[in-house]
Amino acid sequence: MARRGRPQTRARRPAQRDRRSGGPGAHGGEDVLSVLARSVREVESALRHGRVSPATRTKFQAVALLLREERARVRGDEKSTERRRTEQLKRLDGVAKALAMSAVREPTLLALLDEDAVVTDEARSLTRTVLQRAGIEPAPEPEPEVPAAEEPAAPVKPRVVPQSVVSRQLANPFLAPDFSAARPSGPRPTPLAGWELLGPLLRSFERASNGATACMELPAPASRKAPGGRELMPHQARLVAAAAAGHRTFLLADEPGLGKTAQALLAAEAADAFPLLVVVPNVVKTNWVREAGLWTPRHPATAVQGNGDSVDGFADIVVVNYEVLDRHAGWLGEFGFRGMVVDEAHFIKNKSSQRSQHVLEIADRIRARTPRPLMMALTGTPLINDIEDFLAIWQFLGWIDDAKPRAELMDALTATGLTPADPGFYPAARRAVVDRGIVRRRKVDVAADIPARRIADLPVELDGAAGRSIRAAERDLARRLVARYEDALATRRSGAVVSSPDGIDHELVGQVARWEQKDAAEAKSGDNVFTMMRRIGQAKATLAADYAAQLARSAGKVVFFAKHVDVMDAAEETFARQGVRFSSIRGDQTPSVRQRNIDAFVEDPGVAVAVCSLTAAGVGLNLQVASNIVLAELSWTAAEQTQAIDRSHRIGQTEPVTAWRIIAAQTVDARIAELIDGKAGLAAQALDGSDEEVGSSADVQHAALVALLTEALSSAPADLQSAGSLT
Repeated sequence: MARRGRPQTRARRPAQRDRRSGGPGAHGGEDVLSVLARSVREVESALRHGRVSPATRTKFQAVALLLREERARVRGDEKSTERRRTEQLKRLDGVAKALAMSAVREPTLLALLDEDAVVTDEARSLTRTVLQRAGIEPAPEPEPEVPAAEEPAAPVKPRVVPQSVVSRQLANPFLAPDFSAARPSGPRPTPLAGWELLGPLLRSFERASNGATACMELPAPASRKAPGGRELMPHQARLVAAAAAGHRTFLLADEPGLGKTAQALLAAEAADAFPLLVVVPNVVKTNWVREAGLWTPRHPATAVQGNGDSVDGFADIVVVNYEVLDRHAGWLGEFGFRGMVVDEAHFIKNKSSQRSQHVLEIADRIRARTPRPLMMALTGTPLINDIEDFLAIWQFLGWIDDAKPRAELMDALTATGLTPADPGFYPAARRAVVDRGIVRRRKVDVAADIPARRIADLPVELDGAAGRSIRAAERDLARRLVARYEDALATRRSGAVVSSPDGIDHELVGQVARWEQKDAAEAKSGDNVFTMMRRIGQAKATLAADYAAQLARSAGKVVFFAKHVDVMDAAEETFARQGVRFSSIRGDQTPSVRQRNIDAFVEDPGVAVAVCSLTAAGVGLNLQVASNIVLAELSWTAAEQTQAIDRSHRIGQTEPVTAWRIIAAQTVDARIAELIDGKAGLAAQALDGSDEEVGSSADVQHAALVALLTEALSSAPADLQSAGSLT
């Protein structure tokens, strides 16, 4: 059966083969490349003269599909000469480049290039028209093949069940789920039963007037206290209060930086929605486990990695990323979850994609087993391209099914006493949907609740060969420091005694760290604390850029800081691949180029990210057009980090500024982050807010080496530590 969304294979007549790319047989009609080039020019013209229409999107998608197919055909044409193929590919590249530049100027076109994008009937029809204009008769599209009854079913991707999950199930054989409590009753008669309602519901949001509320009424919180002595911000506490009062579905669309993760975890606590399933992008999986430890410490969290060999089947919070959901959808649906959170919920906007289908399948199975589960969709960007993006999120939340509103929303619509034929239906319908649980707050709306400037750490796991190599290098460095320490102990003058309770000569540890620091500064090659930090930055580059791209889509402009050129290069490649427009601000640019790139970021609404050198762009720039900053690499000083943040946090900034610091978990990166924070606190205490730095970058480098050596000695066998008392 032909794959949905792909143009069908066409029968080619020999006389037509060259006509496709302008060969000698191109007579009696235009060649395909000429038609494609003219179509691209028409798209460019439409973009220059106004808003993109559905016809423009259709033309863009059809051209993209034909370009892909034509490139594959040219490369596989063994009858053509190498020179001919090179010439044709060069022409195709020119058309493709022009098409790509159009897409970068208009972000709504980018989604049409996604691998899971649905090809519309109009786009398929246009591809056939283009071929006919080129003198090529497309083959008729085949009817879908129906497998015979005796044919085996198509192979299904293998699904796994972690052993610890089996252990949990065996430990609780008497906890059979009560399906009757969650079984929905039959359809109830309603005056709206004969109406098509999903279209009018979507139009009710398109027709919303300025000032129409986008947030349900939230109760005043009884308390803002959270576990561990933490205190919620007022806007966070109000959502938690709604969950405590019995509300069970939320589309939480707060802007980034307003603490959606904490709100979701504490709403689960208030609703007693454990065990809780959390589906997230890979880049924030580690952060969810960390945040769960902070906000809900009584409920252990576990992350599903790969096949789930390390998952804790007895945890109350299970965090899984979209990329491995297909392997685990089976046991996740049977686990007995009482709540489900989908982070960056716009990832499921395309209901025909596999990840969307898995999320919707698991959500339905949770609803079938649990009466009134807590269902939360978190996204700063509920709409990406079209109003239809709402549908998958509403279906996940249980507000609608494939064709109509479900019972609670239908009851609310019926209670309005209106039908889509009545003018008053649309504002009333929108209000009914919002009251199901849409919560939307902007930074500027709750500016009084949050600090004017704050740093939010986002820990990430370094997987794969790069992560293993970095951890091995850190172990080698620790072993080298220990060996150096032990050699120094062995050559000490007679009579020296270690009086420290832990048996470690901390004065000698400091001296060994200084020796290593000096050697590292003079070294031309080999692993040391400087090369390790650079390798960590390289390994984090793509993850940090992915997160910056998510921020740009949901919150507007973002400033991306990195220390090394190769990290900036890797980030820019990621942005280009995702169709995110950026400006590059580096130290090797001429003043005119630098200013031109700054102006592009500040003045052009389409330029979403400024990729900045931490050293070259950390001072003297005014980038207050952005209120979100991504620090892909750590500075060696608190002052340098503060200077970077102050490019956006300055006079004229109307929104609170959040700096998202990407930290490589379980590496020296995390230790250095703590040291930088300690130095920042010392500076604030000693200088009462002065920007003058206390200490230097050398202090942090030395402290990092001291911490690494001390930790290695503390975990070493006791007989090695006792060597400090030998003469």
